[in-house]
Amino acid sequence: MIDTHSHIYLPQFEEDLDEVLDRAAEAGITEIFMPAIDFSSNEQMKKLSHESIRFYEMSGLHPADVKELEDGFEQKLHDKCSNAHIYGVGETGLDYYWSTDFVAEQKESLHAHCRVAKATEKPIILHNRESTSDLLEIIEAEQDGNLTGIWHCFNGTVDEGKKAIDLGIHLGIGGVVTFKNGGVDKTVKELPLDKMVLETDAPYLSPTPKRGKRNEPSFMLFTAQKLADIFDFSLSEIIEQTNSTARKLFKI
Repeated sequence: MIDTHSHIYLPQFEEDLDEVLDRAAEAGITEIFMPAIDFSSNEQMKKLSHESIRFYEMSGLHPADVKELEDGFEQKLHDKCSNAHIYGVGETGLDYYWSTDFVAEQKESLHAHCRVAKATEKPIILHNRESTSDLLEIIEAEQDGNLTGIWHCFNGTVDEGKKAIDLGIHLGIGGVVTFKNGGVDKTVKELPLDKMVLETDAPYLSPTPKRGKRNEPSFMLFTAQKLADIFDFSLSEIIEQTNSTARKLFKI
């Protein structure tokens, strides 16, 4: 299985990282893609290694960390994302849940990430919290046929999912699809499986039955099984399809 979104490099895993990665490998995780929170994230990512798991870095600035953008921000982002060891741009996006003090700056940052993603021909990783309309409006404005990416932690409506897909964006399916009263499972059932990839967002958003605990890549098995139940496919079919989609998207 490919975990397309994991912050496995964060301090929450410092004390037992080796055990966490061993459990991931035992659960069948073969690749982990790591979105950045800020530019310092990549230094933390470089420390990761495991004999059975390949790690892929991304670079960007999380919307919740956007305040005033420094001069030359877009050029710095472009320079980082142009490196061959960077496989995606982000995580970026919009987040109106924590604060609406820097909405203009968040939008400016998202536009910059979109331009860099197109220039470097790498997928963009989109965080979205209480900002769907503005997010899709910006993606639509930036889409020139060259923008691809993932709506991380998809929890939108059927129509929003369809619009994102029409705009060239894939849907990242994580732990929220397993939540009993979340409704995401019903939405996902109405959308095309071949536009979905699996993710954890570790250490956040643990799936049922691990809800409330620190999330980790091995828990993605519960999300994959939930998708299998939703689409009435075997677990192996779900893994094969989502892996294939992820590999095409990230060009690995």
